[in-house]
Amino acid sequence: MKTIHLRPAEPERDFGELAAWFSSLEDEPTTEPGLKEEYEKYRQRIIAKVAEDEQGGFYWAMRNKVEPERMSVYLFVRPEQRGQGIGRQLYEAMTQAATAAQAKKLRVSVWDTSPECRAFAERRGFTELRHHFAMALDLDAFDDRPYDAIIASLESEGFQFTSMEALGNTEDAQRKLYFLNDSVCITTPGAEGEHPWVSFEDFQKSVCQTAWYKPGGQMVVIDTATGDWAAMSAITRLEGNDYAYNLFTGVDVRYRGRKLGQAVKVTALRYAREVLKVQKVHTHHNMKNLPMIAIDRKLGYVQMPGTFLMEKVLE
Repeated sequence: MKTIHLRPAEPERDFGELAAWFSSLEDEPTTEPGLKEEYEKYRQRIIAKVAEDEQGGFYWAMRNKVEPERMSVYLFVRPEQRGQGIGRQLYEAMTQAATAAQAKKLRVSVWDTSPECRAFAERRGFTELRHHFAMALDLDAFDDRPYDAIIASLESEGFQFTSMEALGNTEDAQRKLYFLNDSVCITTPGAEGEHPWVSFEDFQKSVCQTAWYKPGGQMVVIDTATGDWAAMSAITRLEGNDYAYNLFTGVDVRYRGRKLGQAVKVTALRYAREVLKVQKVHTHHNMKNLPMIAIDRKLGYVQMPGTFLMEKVLE
């Protein structure tokens, strides 16, 4: 077995290669500037170490902001260096570091097309928590005209289709967007009630103040009779991508079953086509979110490879 030597990851020295490795681990590409920005923003919650250059591997563990005793972890070994015990040593070092940081749970995502990666995780006590998969839509083949009648009908019932840009992207509007996002997220099938943000201030920093946040692509539906925010669909184009990414679409539980989800998503797709100038849109779902999966299939999305979210409780 080859013995590895670990050192802390250094932004200027390592993040170019780490960005490429992250891109192979995740479904969305990671850029070096984006990785540096994330590290600077959250470095107090991150432990990251790399094996020396000739050994080719790294681990990255990030403490969850909502549940501090949980860490999301990444582990990578260059393909040509696998089978020599490097992954095992990286995992052992990562687990020791997480335990020293008082973590109680570890979560990792592995490709559902990579049985060897899943087996590596299972041998170390990880079990499947959720299954996520990607979907993609060809906008050139997407005919949005049939949805005009649905949107018009909903507007006649008193629903206003608008965007954060049209609403001025004010703090008050951002607060309402936060409460809608949070309430919809925790009630999404398969989400198990997990909150994505600690507070409005966290949402504002993590979403509204990021480079990818586009007020014009944050579509919302307001019930004008009550002033309640009923539905939303957020879309953007990440740096370096030739496609748009639909980050999240959701409907308040009180308004579900009224075709608001598909209607607001169509407005986001129109923004992608007309403003972002792309031909394709990607998104992700967990397997239990059957209502939204059904909407996307109706719109013409096709399924792509996904990931298993796996979790281990540390002793």
